Amino acid sequence: MEKVFKLLSDEEARILFGRHDENLKLIEREFGVKIIARGENLTISGAEKDVANTSRLFEQVLDIIRIGRPIRQHEILYAIKAIHQQVELDLHSIYLDKIEILSKKQFVTPKTSGQKAYVDAIRQFDIVFGIGPAGTGKTYLAMAMAINALKLGHVSRIVLTRPAVEAGESLGFLPGDLEEKISPYLRPLYDALYEMMDMDKVERFLGRGVIEVAPLAYMRGRTLNDAFIILDEAQNATAEQMKMFLTRLGFDSKTVITGDVTQSDLPRGKAVGLLQAEEVLKDIEGIKFIHFSGDDVVRHELVQDIIKAYDKYNGK
Repeated sequence: MEKVFKLLSDEEARILFGRHDENLKLIEREFGVKIIARGENLTISGAEKDVANTSRLFEQVLDIIRIGRPIRQHEILYAIKAIHQQVELDLHSIYLDKIEILSKKQFVTPKTSGQKAYVDAIRQFDIVFGIGPAGTGKTYLAMAMAINALKLGHVSRIVLTRPAVEAGESLGFLPGDLEEKISPYLRPLYDALYEMMDMDKVERFLGRGVIEVAPLAYMRGRTLNDAFIILDEAQNATAEQMKMFLTRLGFDSKTVITGDVTQSDLPRGKAVGLLQAEEVLKDIEGIKFIHFSGDDVVRHELVQDIIKAYDKYNGK
């Protein structure tokens, strides 16, 4: 069976083919088809089902490219996996969801259906839990949504927090004053901030208290109104800390809690607050739990394989 697509420009072909035709080679390998480009025509040949799946992919990818949105190889790989798994594929709703931020990058977009569901949940619910492995964009997308809410005037400040005890270490045994002790634990939050906002603006907002970055222990006794609050690395929060944090929510505020329950550094026998929260809060309307899988990892392809290998090992 054969199917022919007509390309509209050399630029369209360049984006679709990828560097050194790596996208075409990937698609040929994954679907078992032969793709030949001659002039403006792109011909797919192979078994009927394989050609149909490849055509389905090309139709959506070309539509995205033709409205000015570049497509990267990991996004094509995700689309291929979705087709293999017979998942309903709608690249438009995923890749065209633009979250405006405050940097030259201008906007962030979800990369998988899981990420899209997460972003939509943050828009709809006041408390959202994003649970899953590293590389799934839990913190990155939450940060983008927080900056977007600040930009649009939906909140007047952003509060970013993390538990400040990891890997069994106690702050009291670490060198330096309190700020030096907690700084390494909060560094990933600063990194995400600087990626989505110009440096001078970050410094100005931090100085004015529009953005606050603090350890989880600093949240005790506060009520956070008109704020977008993110608790990162929540798998390292105890059950008591999680309850304390969740009850900080004030009026006109939104909270996102992110974590990976397989990576908790809490001492053995200590209840993991993230696990307990899901059991306690699962039936409350207004709270949404989003679970990411290895298919939502948008880092190097090997990261997905590593996560799946560990999942398989731990499942034995």
